[in-house]
Amino acid sequence: MPLKTPEEYLESIKRETNLYMFGERISKFWDHPYYKIIEPSINTVKKIYELAQQDEFKYLMTAQSHLTGKIVNRFTHIHQSIDDLLLKVEMQRLLGQKTACCFQRCVGFDAANALYSITWEIDNKFKSDYHSRFKDYWIEIQENDLFVAGSMTDSKGDRGKRPIDQTDPDAFLHIVDENNKGIFVSGAKVHQTGFLNSHQAIVMPTLALRKGEEAYAVSFGIDTTAKGLTMVYGRQTSDTRKLEEGILDIGNFKYGGQEIFVIFDNVFVPNKQIFMKGETEFTGGLVNRFAGYHRQSYACKTGVGDVLIGAAALIARYNGVEKASHIRDKLVEMIHLNETLWSCAVACSTKGFKRDAGNYEMDMLLANVNKQNVTRFPYEIGRLAEDLAGGIICTLPSQQDMENPDIGSLIQKYLSTCADVPVNDRYKLLRFIENLSMGVASLSYKTESLHGAGSPQAQRIMISRQANLEDKINLVKEILDLS
Repeated sequence: MPLKTPEEYLESIKRETNLYMFGERISKFWDHPYYKIIEPSINTVKKIYELAQQDEFKYLMTAQSHLTGKIVNRFTHIHQSIDDLLLKVEMQRLLGQKTACCFQRCVGFDAANALYSITWEIDNKFKSDYHSRFKDYWIEIQENDLFVAGSMTDSKGDRGKRPIDQTDPDAFLHIVDENNKGIFVSGAKVHQTGFLNSHQAIVMPTLALRKGEEAYAVSFGIDTTAKGLTMVYGRQTSDTRKLEEGILDIGNFKYGGQEIFVIFDNVFVPNKQIFMKGETEFTGGLVNRFAGYHRQSYACKTGVGDVLIGAAALIARYNGVEKASHIRDKLVEMIHLNETLWSCAVACSTKGFKRDAGNYEMDMLLANVNKQNVTRFPYEIGRLAEDLAGGIICTLPSQQDMENPDIGSLIQKYLSTCADVPVNDRYKLLRFIENLSMGVASLSYKTESLHGAGSPQAQRIMISRQANLEDKINLVKEILDLS
């Protein structure tokens, strides 16, 4: 099958689901008033399919599959070189620039690349057939140009207890039964980016497991409409503005992200889609490799940062202060922070290496440094954007007031700045900055920058493990002739 068009993608996800929004069960989300809230996130995914069709971007958006030799969407590609790692982050920056939000496909992409080498290593030790199963599964994904979500984060229950010690065993997703055809799993996966918009999902354990926790050491592929799956749509700041008439108050009215709370109730998984079942000693490697790939993926924030910097520069122009030295200095600082993020994304890709399975992996230390910076710099970039926009991003009247026949003209009069700047253009831009720094899009720019791909402390732990302090100590000993 050739690469899907955006229209073909949209039709392909119109499948009945067990979805809840605002306390209401919705089976056909595309035919419901709440679709206005969901649609921007679908538009974002459609953009991926659109750019893959355009000659200008095919070198970034597509790749030649090493499994079939065919051209596939890069989000279904298994990295085969350092160039693939670099093209990945370039693609992510481009998509951040084009949508100014989370484009939802990185988690499944990174899960697949982590599983590719882990399944090979499990098979190498136990003579199992997980790797061949995974390759067959992934060929089907590539052949049908499917969107695959990634599911790692469990609800976790009491954070002070291991999975096996929880009062409710479902606090971590686990195997509850099995037969000769497959397994049954129960639990929940939270913060599931783009799950409703995807065709399939790769499920993984959320932490390194120990002996006795074999039931939790499970990884598999699953159709997102499988029996027993329940989705609950996550609330986002100002999300119901999308239900109002008009677009001015929305901010980024074209694109958006999506997070789903997913409940697994005795969900059946066939053997051919199981990629780990009880191999606790490999769970830490899977979690760490996925986290490394995903921390590399935060190159996306540089693309969103590019847009926010552009918005800050434009609002300064609309306000008539773009030439002021302190304004220009703040923009330089925003650029400096953004390009520092980009430098780490490029560095961890350039320093990648080949696994025994044949696929390529980023440099783990630099990927974690990259993500640690991402937990900080977007907040400062956002703060500076708010500084340049002014407090009016928090106090603007509504679009309805702007269009009210009695007071609308007065609001327009007092919102006017430079003679050549339409009031509505400035209004839309202010709402856009509000959206990126405080509204719906701030989820994918600021909050996701902090918590996505693990907490800041998780990266610090990995940095400590990867830092080779003894090697650094030995450098001093050698210079000073110390014993």
